[in-house]
Amino acid sequence: MTKKLLQTTIAGSLPKPGWLAEPRQLWSPWKLAGDALVEAKRDAVRLALRDQEQAGIDIVSDGEQTRQHFVTTFIEGLEGVDFQRRETMRIRDRYDASVPVVAGPVRRLRPVFVEDARFLRSETTRPIKFTLPGPMTMVDTLYDDYYHSREKLAWEFARILNDEARELEAAGADVIQFDEPAFNVFFDEVRNWGIKALERAAQGLGCKTAVHICYGYGIQANTDWKKTLGAEWRQYEQTFPLLRAAIIDQVSLECHNSRVPMALIGLLEGKEVLAGAIDVATDRVETPEEVAATLREALKYVTPERLYPCTNCGMVPLARHVALGKLKALAAGAAIVRAELRGG
Repeated sequence: MTKKLLQTTIAGSLPKPGWLAEPRQLWSPWKLAGDALVEAKRDAVRLALRDQEQAGIDIVSDGEQTRQHFVTTFIEGLEGVDFQRRETMRIRDRYDASVPVVAGPVRRLRPVFVEDARFLRSETTRPIKFTLPGPMTMVDTLYDDYYHSREKLAWEFARILNDEARELEAAGADVIQFDEPAFNVFFDEVRNWGIKALERAAQGLGCKTAVHICYGYGIQANTDWKKTLGAEWRQYEQTFPLLRAAIIDQVSLECHNSRVPMALIGLLEGKEVLAGAIDVATDRVETPEEVAATLREALKYVTPERLYPCTNCGMVPLARHVALGKLKALAAGAAIVRAELRGG
C-alpha cells in the first residue's frame, strides 16, 4: 500500500474543556479531583481525539489533556524534586518563573504516562504520537540544588526519559516526540551535550522519534522575545546540522508567520520534517490556501515523502473553537498540496 503523502499531525497540546481546567491558561489548575478528575481527563482525551479525527488529522495525540504543563507534569511523577520548595529563576533567558527545586537524586519509581498512552491507543485506530519533555528543557524548568550541573542533571533525565519512552512504545505509541524549545536558546550546551542527551533519551526505540524545537507558545513573553529577533530568525541554523547527524528521525519546527528562512530546512537533509503551517500565536484561523502556500515553500527543500504538515507549537492557550478551526485548515491545506503532487 502506498504511503499517504503529507500526513498531518500536531506539535503537542490542544485547549482543555472549560469543565476540566480554566481555558486559555498555562498551568491552569484542575476543576475536579479524585476519581472525577481521572474520568474527566479521559473524557477530554476522547474529545481531543474526535476533534483531530473529524478535522482530518492523520497522526493524532491526546492533546496533552491529562497534563497541567508539558514539562512539570512529567517531573511530578519523579522522585527528587521538591514541589513545596520554590525558587524564582530565568526560563530560557526570557522570563522569570517560580519553579520547583531539585533536592536529591532524580528517579523514576514508576511509569508516568504509560497508562495514558494505553488509553489513547485503545480509543483510536490512527497512528498516535506521544510527547515528552526533552532533557535540556526539563533542566531549564527547575532550580538545581543537588547536582549543581545542568549537564549532569540532563543526563539523569535522559536516562529516565528513555525508560519512559520504551514503555510508551510498548503501549502502542507510533511516534515519540521530545520537546526541546531550549535548543533555540542555549547553543553551546546543545553542541556540547544537548544533542547527546537527546539521543540517550531516544536510545533503542523502534518507533519513530521526533524533536520539537520552536519559538514558544503564543504567550506575551514569547511574542515579545520574537520581536527582538530581527528580520530573520536563524536560530535553527545552529542546531539543524547537529540534528542531521543524530539518531532522531523527525524534526518539528515553526514555519508559518515566522521569519525563519525556509531554506534552513535544507540543513536537515535525510530527516523527516514536521513543518509548522499553523500560527499558534494568533486567534486568526488560517485559510487552507495559506497553509498550502507554507507547505509548497517547504517542499522546495524536503521531499513530499518526508514532509509532515504540523502546527508551530502547542495550542493550549487558544480558545477551543479557534484550535478546531486551525486543525481543519491544516488538513484542508495539506489536501490541496497532496492533490497537486498527484496531478489532481
